[in-house]
Amino acid sequence: MAADLDHIKQKLAQFAHDRKWDNYHSPKNIAMALTVEAAELQEIFQWMTEEESLRLNKQKLQAVKHEIADVFLYLLTISRVLNIDILEAAAEKLALNEIKYPLDKARGNAKKYTEL
Repeated sequence: MAADLDHIKQKLAQFAHDRKWDNYHSPKNIAMALTVEAAELQEIFQWMTEEESLRLNKQKLQAVKHEIADVFLYLLTISRVLNIDILEAAAEKLALNEIKYPLDKARGNAKKYTEL
């Protein structure tokens, strides 16, 4: 089932509106819920080796898929509440990261930009 971003955003907004959840969707509440969902994603990988994390069985992969979706939906919600174009924000951040992590300094290492 392919869906475009605008369709998902509309369905998500309607879902919350129909349940009268909009008054609970403050930036603070959504940011808190987002961290909970990100932690649930992390929990799936807890205690796995690097190799195990790359070879998930069907059940684990489905759980990861659902947690990624939860994180994504909360990101869409907070961006809607704050009237931020999420794709524009992502493009802007990628451009900033290209400056912070120049190829000649960042290639092949995982150092933070402040350490390059």
